Amino acid sequence: MDAIELLIHDHRRFEALYDAYERSRPTATDMEKRALVDRMIEGLTAHAFIEETIFYPAARQAVPQTTDHILESVEEHHVAAWLLSELRDLEPEDEKFDAKVAVLIEQMRHHQEEEEQDWFPEVRAAMGAHRLDELGQRMQAARDEAPADPLGVPSARS
Repeated sequence: MDAIELLIHDHRRFEALYDAYERSRPTATDMEKRALVDRMIEGLTAHAFIEETIFYPAARQAVPQTTDHILESVEEHHVAAWLLSELRDLEPEDEKFDAKVAVLIEQMRHHQEEEEQDWFPEVRAAMGAHRLDELGQRMQAARDEAPADPLGVPSARS
């Protein structure tokens, strides 16, 4: 799977989690909410890690005009990492839990849409299939190196 396909595949997995949370929210138990949010935390943390350490630097080098988009994406990751960290430590019965999840989902949907529509096409055209396949393999392998803690993602510290 090439790098962009891998990222879009992740986006679709996350969208399914967001939808599941939103659909179940009125009747979900605290344990069900916790399970869905824990899956978001794990997946989004690994996704941000492979984007920031592998994909973004390669995209920026291949298509310098994407620099502003990439810097914005890193800042969006920064905010998401802190929200994820707060959610990790917050109990689902806390009155702020659902609100924090709603903000996270809204932000991530915006982030994913911008990537897919605004600059992934430019990166695909500039890199070509071979380079994207190579990056995709590296990104898939790097998932195992991703931190479990959202604050371990590079953008969380910037």
